[in-house]
Amino acid sequence: MKALCIYAGPSALEHLRRNGLSSSDVGIIPAAAGGPKGLILGPMDRFLFNEWLPNSQQKIDLVGASIGAWRMATACMTNSRAGFQRLERDYIHQHYELKPGEKYPSAQQVSDSFRANLNLFYGGQVESLLMHPRYKLHVLTSRGKGLLKQESSWATPLGYGLAFFRNLLSRKAMGASLERVVFSADGAHLPFETNDYATLQLPLNSENFMDVLQASCAIPFLLKPVHEIKGAPSGAYWDGGITDYHLHLEWKQAEKRGQQSDCGKIVLYPHFQKSVVPGWLDKNLKWRHKATHFLAHTVVLAPRLEWVQTLPNGKLPDRTDFAKYGQDLQARVKVWQAACSASEQLAHEFAAWLERPDMSVVQAL
Repeated sequence: MKALCIYAGPSALEHLRRNGLSSSDVGIIPAAAGGPKGLILGPMDRFLFNEWLPNSQQKIDLVGASIGAWRMATACMTNSRAGFQRLERDYIHQHYELKPGEKYPSAQQVSDSFRANLNLFYGGQVESLLMHPRYKLHVLTSRGKGLLKQESSWATPLGYGLAFFRNLLSRKAMGASLERVVFSADGAHLPFETNDYATLQLPLNSENFMDVLQASCAIPFLLKPVHEIKGAPSGAYWDGGITDYHLHLEWKQAEKRGQQSDCGKIVLYPHFQKSVVPGWLDKNLKWRHKATHFLAHTVVLAPRLEWVQTLPNGKLPDRTDFAKYGQDLQARVKVWQAACSASEQLAHEFAAWLERPDMSVVQAL
């Protein structure tokens, strides 16, 4: 069974018909939030960053939220192949011992463990990855406003309830509760327009890197938000996926990103599904799952639904597996490892398509 689906926005589709796809065509790579779902993109990441993209020389903007930020920061490491392999291994094997009477680990316990792992994972490599000669890293976070400016047992649930109702009115309205804050390395220009949502861009540097990456992964109620990030306005910084779950952003073309006009026209998006959902609170708002003109230059690489159904439990790994398997770490590890091994097929199929592009398998996004 074929595993990979290729979808393209109208401008990207025309480009593929005329030229196929070269590594030099890629100007932006987004990386979605989505927790364990992102594990199936490990083989694709290793192929793209260690085998295919090294054949070109242009600068590329890497934009990530939550696990996507972790993936894109790993892509900037000196030995990114080893980094991706370790990311997969460490994520699969994460485990939290419960205290007597606990059903779930506390948000503080998970946050402390996550920070310790970040320090081990990136320790001694932050300076070099932020100054990568080709890749410009952008990490998305969500800064709380109003009731969400500080965490509390009553204000946080109420604040997210208010954000939910504001989001129902419009994405822009939710900006009164949560601001998109993008931390960018090495003075990089934002690779997307910001007319859609309240946005602030700040420098990503060695002094705030760990806090920023932790904040981008700080899922509300499961982890603690990060406060007082160096060089940033005060407040509670939460998971970047809240404002930008799948990075449905108005991507700029090369000249507007401060690049030469002939560099990097394509937004190449390895994703775990076809739909590019704008925000975390839009997951159940199906009318916001459709493609828009924002994605005109985007090529999405996603698993075929029928292939996903062949994976253990008939689905991608996800956060419900933590509850399903509880303290049975080995059972969950076995299932997630099987899904990751199977996902190597996605990378193999994309590599084969690049060698012999077949437009009959490319669908409109």
